[in-house]
Amino acid sequence: MLDPQSPTPLYHQLAERLAAAIRAGEFAPGARIPSEPKLAAQYGIGRPTVRQALDSLVRQGLLSRRRGSGTYVREAPKEIDLFSLDGTAASFRKRGLAMASRLLGPTTRRTITTDERHPLAGREVFSLTRLTRGEELPVLLEELDLDAGLFPGLDRLDLTGQSLSVLAAERFFLRPCGGRQNFSIDYLGGERGRLLEVTPETAILRVERLLHFPQREAGFFSRLYCRTDQFVFSQTLGGFEHA
Repeated sequence: MLDPQSPTPLYHQLAERLAAAIRAGEFAPGARIPSEPKLAAQYGIGRPTVRQALDSLVRQGLLSRRRGSGTYVREAPKEIDLFSLDGTAASFRKRGLAMASRLLGPTTRRTITTDERHPLAGREVFSLTRLTRGEELPVLLEELDLDAGLFPGLDRLDLTGQSLSVLAAERFFLRPCGGRQNFSIDYLGGERGRLLEVTPETAILRVERLLHFPQREAGFFSRLYCRTDQFVFSQTLGGFEHA
């Protein structure tokens, strides 16, 4: 049964259950899932709540409705994710490079003031900072802001070792639908320079990444500071890649 005492809405809990069942193969591609009345009886909830859960899975592309027939599991689409939330660190792993990422402190909730030069200004966000190291040196510093309305309860999750792209897709049913990346050269002092172990004279690649989602534009923003004395960073049609 679902947990009515949980801060996670019942429709979201049901959507998570059904999505997990689809991923586990309990409902094969093309299979018809139980009707709204059956799901309502099975989980002890009302049909409007069931309909909300199914609507969210339809929007995420996991299910499709056939008029007069029912709701079916869709075939998994083939896609190229150019704007993965975890694309930068994941690309290291895909290249077989030995990298280790760690969070620098807990996830915090804050309001970005409207006088800040920030695409999420005026909103509540969850903020976290992550440092990726190679075998000998730090390589990448990431400062991440995620819209609190899109990622409810993120600050209560253990994000150690988590892929943010997987977490966004599987727990929050979010997939980017577009975005923008800006590249510039920066020179770091203070805490950022200390974390990356560079001097103020060291040129750093700075990437600002903004992602849009079907549910909300500008739902994720990050600043990435990349050491280029050990790696060459390049944008390709296949994703964000490092050589």
